[in-house]
Amino acid sequence: MTARALRFGSVAAAYERFRPGYPVEIVDRVMVYAGRPVRTALEVGAGTGKATRLFTQRGVAVVATDPDPAMLDELRKHVPEARTAHAGFEDLSTDERFDLVYAAAAMHWTRPDGRWSRVAALLEPGGVFANFGGPVRFADPALEQAVQEARSPFLPTDEVPSPDETPPDQHLQWPGTELETSEWFTDVEQVEIPRHLAVDAGDYVGYLSTVSAYLELPTAVQQLALERIAAVLPETVEIDADITLHLARRGHPPRL
Repeated sequence: MTARALRFGSVAAAYERFRPGYPVEIVDRVMVYAGRPVRTALEVGAGTGKATRLFTQRGVAVVATDPDPAMLDELRKHVPEARTAHAGFEDLSTDERFDLVYAAAAMHWTRPDGRWSRVAALLEPGGVFANFGGPVRFADPALEQAVQEARSPFLPTDEVPSPDETPPDQHLQWPGTELETSEWFTDVEQVEIPRHLAVDAGDYVGYLSTVSAYLELPTAVQQLALERIAAVLPETVEIDADITLHLARRGHPPRL
């Protein structure tokens, strides 16, 4: 995990409160793609359990991993039925193999070297890898421009760039681009799940306070940036938070 990924624990309670959850359609899609019972799963970078609860509610036995103990403490409050492992993806030590390995807005924080062979080694033969997430953007282009201008003295952008620099207008996005060329996986699919949300302006600012780009700023600068953004927001903020889901199947036994 990168150093930037380890800043979320300082805002674990806010992360749980202000980050939107995930639609149940994700689990439906994963189960249909798997084509067989999914009884066990390993979650990479589980955070406060926003995605964990989706799978445990379907009866999946989830091992939720995260390198930040504060995030796992929050997760245990909301998803006590999940097992937890305090470890980064690269440092996880287990002999277990799972029907599913998945990540929700977390896989981009893992180190590229050996990423896919590591995932494959954690899967049962024919097991499934799923990755899902997506940017949160304003539905109103004029508001997008106003917020960009308010933010620009502090941050040029608050989005995380594509790990392999895939252009945003290319159909197949990361990690599908890497999975498609990986020797470890087959049957790569990319699914778009539209999602539109309306949130209170204060809650939107609360969400921004959990975004890594703002967490990188000195506290006083972060506060000023959020105040400038809050000043241009309407009372209710309409956002598009579409989910991109990638699915892949472990092809042949890993040669580690």
